[in-house]
Amino acid sequence: MAVKMKTVVTYRATAQCPTHARTEIPVRDLSVVIDEPLERGGTNMGPSPTEAAMTALIACTNVIGHKNAHRLGIDLGTVAIDANCKFDRRGVLMEEEIDVPFPEITLTVNCNGPASQAELTRVGEETAKYCAIAKLFDAAGTDLTVNWVKAN
Repeated sequence: MAVKMKTVVTYRATAQCPTHARTEIPVRDLSVVIDEPLERGGTNMGPSPTEAAMTALIACTNVIGHKNAHRLGIDLGTVAIDANCKFDRRGVLMEEEIDVPFPEITLTVNCNGPASQAELTRVGEETAKYCAIAKLFDAAGTDLTVNWVKAN
């Protein structure tokens, strides 16, 4: 009898907050540190919460993109992702409530492998369906553009 994996799982974490700016979160056997830079009263031991959100989007695009490329039999080669993000800081500065803190994000996924531009576009279309972090940004109202391009 085949074992069926759960489709919905529960993540749990208990974070320690040693300062107003630093949060230490155990994940698996790792300790993730989210912190503010020195100029904002932090200790600069990790990315800020908003930087962590941005890096999570980049990482999810990488992981899910590679999974889709593998599933489709497409060789991406080496991948580099450039991000351009507009962030409305009025919310975190407590100036006013902001409905869409990240109004615009553009990712450019540069692939130097043998895949054609059409194949890269297909990987991008599939990745948009499955990248959980991209889905969060989309649902939040971010104008998210992800361009998969053949690098030379």
